[in-house]
Amino acid sequence: MNERKYRSRVIDKKVEEYLSAFGAVCIEGPKWCGKTWTSSFHSRSEIFLGDPAGNFQNRRLAELSPALVLAGESPRLIDEWQEVPQIWDAVRYEVDQSVEKGRYILTGSATPNHKGILHSGAGRIAKLRMRPMSLYESGDSSGEVSLEKLCHGELTPFMTGEVDLRRLIELIIRGGWPGSLGLSIEQAALLPVEYLNAVVDDDVYRVDGIKRDTTKMRLLLRSLARNESTTVTNKTLKKDMKAVDDEDMDSNTISAYLDIFKRLFITDNQPPFSANIRSSVRVKQAEKRHFADPSLACALLKATPAGLLGDLETLGFLFEALCERDLRIYAESFGANLYHYQDYKNQEIDAVIELADGQWCAFEIKLGANQIDAAAESLLKIQREIAAESGGKTPAVLCVICGLANAAYRRTDGVFVVPVTALRN
Repeated sequence: MNERKYRSRVIDKKVEEYLSAFGAVCIEGPKWCGKTWTSSFHSRSEIFLGDPAGNFQNRRLAELSPALVLAGESPRLIDEWQEVPQIWDAVRYEVDQSVEKGRYILTGSATPNHKGILHSGAGRIAKLRMRPMSLYESGDSSGEVSLEKLCHGELTPFMTGEVDLRRLIELIIRGGWPGSLGLSIEQAALLPVEYLNAVVDDDVYRVDGIKRDTTKMRLLLRSLARNESTTVTNKTLKKDMKAVDDEDMDSNTISAYLDIFKRLFITDNQPPFSANIRSSVRVKQAEKRHFADPSLACALLKATPAGLLGDLETLGFLFEALCERDLRIYAESFGANLYHYQDYKNQEIDAVIELADGQWCAFEIKLGANQIDAAAESLLKIQREIAAESGGKTPAVLCVICGLANAAYRRTDGVFVVPVTALRN
């Protein structure tokens, strides 16, 4: 690996930390998000099971004798290990034979069936989830505001400068794919389209050898795109497909296809906030729908810069997806987790970050600066209600993440305002 060409990723620190603590690390995530490049940067030898050279010689060698492909200087990268699931047990066995840490790095863009994998690898093989690039990683955020420090109430006010709406739209359509950096928006928009084609036409079958109706899969993906950043149920997806695409699909098929999308890391839903807030407020337990990257929803909706400028409602949902992708990447880098909040009074918090010590922070996401006042009041109202009802545990920090704000600051009511283009981990 030419280290001078490697663009640092937020996950780098975690990879190093895990390699020092575990015998092997498995880095999972969607295709083309940079797993191989990052893993290669941290390894000293490597083998690529998806390499077609010699009629897929590496894959056939791994199938015949998994132990042979494990030989090499540590850490040894085994790319796309799920092509030969037996590799998992072979790595686990080798790790068991030695107290040495950081022996192997596995990468995978699909979660195979457990059939053929004899052991979970718990305590031996640690898993890390990698995602497409955040704005900070791609160089589109100044990184002047640390999310970790913000979650502890630390922020030095400063002017961030004006943000162009058209530029935000381009960042959403382009997405966080490393291969899109430096391309024109027209060129970059082609990548998520081809990504979806490759996954649906090839990877869906390869993940378990079962043939599925690719036309219906695409229709379901389109329905998910229309419902990006919402908490719609499977039943609602079924109704949406019938109403918009005039296609009926039974509930079991929808559930099975959604499971495949999850196993291929196409979707990356945001779980509901489930911490015990010691309050009588009843919290809904529905996941918020997301793709791994908002550019995938754009590709399915055939969104263009001009089209999104004329449809601010859709743009708002896609901007929310962009922010929540970044918040999750940043939060996980310091041991926190991303959720959303929704109760039976129809009150919502777009993003909740729960810290390792149990403290939690509430974030509203708004595209325009003219929405900041309403977003701040919504956060304050929920905070008051949680505090009033049974003395619930209130959020430690309230913040509005904005697209078109020109400054990072703390309001007189205590609510922080931060442009997403100034944020980092």
